[in-house]
Amino acid sequence: MIDSRAYKKYGPWAVVTGASSGIGRAIACELAESKFNCVLVGRGVTELDNLSNELTRQHGINCRVLMMDLAEDAGAESLQEATADLDVGLLVASAGFGTSGAFLENTIEPELEMLNVNCRSLMELSWHFGRRFEIRGSGGIILMSSIVSFQGTPWSAHYSATKAYVQVLAEGLRAELKPKNVDVLAVAPGPTKTGFASRANMKMGAALDPTKIAPEILGALGRKTTVLPGFLSKLLVYSMLPLPRWARIAIMGKVMRGMASTSATV
Repeated sequence: MIDSRAYKKYGPWAVVTGASSGIGRAIACELAESKFNCVLVGRGVTELDNLSNELTRQHGINCRVLMMDLAEDAGAESLQEATADLDVGLLVASAGFGTSGAFLENTIEPELEMLNVNCRSLMELSWHFGRRFEIRGSGGIILMSSIVSFQGTPWSAHYSATKAYVQVLAEGLRAELKPKNVDVLAVAPGPTKTGFASRANMKMGAALDPTKIAPEILGALGRKTTVLPGFLSKLLVYSMLPLPRWARIAIMGKVMRGMASTSATV
């Protein structure tokens, strides 16, 4: 949960993209428990409606469901316009997906869609809501990075590159926006139980539970630049820190090649 002081800074409304499943859904549930009203954004209208009804019933908050595909060029601007009448103080940009397998063997369409969702729309949303938070005098932005953002990752080369973009953007924005009373956090989880694996055609063993890491993520906002939620994320990152970059690339390539059952086609 978010404490009362944080609620005053980031409330009363939060926008959560990718809210229909995984980490986005878990964060929305935590926010609702802290009495945030939630704008739930995603492509699965049934899942979003069910979540909206659940959160409203359990916590007495207001929800707004927005079925949007952030891969579309106008997606981020449409989201900004659809929330212009709300006092939004928190953006959780959790929407994203990955591909796996040999880059040249994958078709180009899902790679372009991933670039649009993971990078372009996330950047646009950060810009739109960052300007809103600057005007209101406070706010918070949570951007979803990954442990694969810290080095190149063969057999998931483009996905890790999109997450490197997110990581670096969050680090720079945190320094820029801190004087404006706007907090920015990069979240770099390890393998997590979400819809990611099935869409990326990957076999995943040990994985994080989104409901267990959501409180740690929210608790890090305003306190850290990057959070590695859960023991697994910390173990995977810190165990490789002493290694040279080329060695980390080689290790991550072996791991990813073993997880990638086929080339991804979404």
